[in-house]
Amino acid sequence: MSWFGKLKDKLTKTSSGIKVGISRLVSAKKIDASTLEEFEDMLLQVDLGSVALEISNALSKHKFVTEDFQDEIKHEIKSKLLKKLDGLEANISLVASPTIIMMCGVNGNGKTTTAGKLASKYHTAGKKVMLVACDTFRAAAVDQLKVWAERVGCEFFTGAPNADPASVAYQSIQKAKEEEVEVVLIDTAGRLHNKQNLMDELVKIDRVIKKIDENAPHHTIMVLDATTGQNALMQADTFSKSVKITGIIVTKLDGTAKAGVLIAIADKMKIPIYNIGIGERVEDLDKFNAEQFVNALVGD
Repeated sequence: MSWFGKLKDKLTKTSSGIKVGISRLVSAKKIDASTLEEFEDMLLQVDLGSVALEISNALSKHKFVTEDFQDEIKHEIKSKLLKKLDGLEANISLVASPTIIMMCGVNGNGKTTTAGKLASKYHTAGKKVMLVACDTFRAAAVDQLKVWAERVGCEFFTGAPNADPASVAYQSIQKAKEEEVEVVLIDTAGRLHNKQNLMDELVKIDRVIKKIDENAPHHTIMVLDATTGQNALMQADTFSKSVKITGIIVTKLDGTAKAGVLIAIADKMKIPIYNIGIGERVEDLDKFNAEQFVNALVGD
């Protein structure tokens, strides 16, 4: 199955909500205030946020030219969604040697797994990769990343239990330079966005990395869990106030009816989207493609 085919299959929970809304509009035979309100509610349920109102307003002003206007509705929705995603497709470019990539996010968002998947992709592409475990206060987190490093066949670095995470990051980059590592993936501890002391720790890691390379981290990636819906938007907003988020990766799109939150985040934050995750396997993390994503949500 192609990537687009898998994407359509995995986004079924969200796309079904949008498709039901469209079918109800079509069966109503007219677009009035009542049917539009019901349709807007359907869009809110898939976590499109304020974009739902924009689509509803656009449809209220649209002059339909065909009796069966399902295709016209789809086209209007797609054009609105694509406009929100315009210019936000982005690559994790390797701009230096080593290119330093810092992963951050809330506990349970799939951050460590995503770091492992990225390491696998770069290793497969022939790059020398190092995975760095900066969550030195949780042995399980260190072990999880070590398993990924062994699975991928890449370098692994961590510090002593309870070591200062910023110090670990600093030492890892020094070693990476010595060993001519090309990609360094720094997995920071998962942290709640409302815990200021933990956010300060993230700021410190960022600051210390810059002592080695003022342009680093070259990418600071926030991993967001689509199943958390609008809370993911709140997390992105808070983290971006502490460190410069260069892009996001949205995971667990296969297990949610709230995949519309990706559009809501794009609308509010204008943060580039690097990858999306639709499963547990390495190949289930792929480059974000706005057109494919929108087509999978709304239907061909």
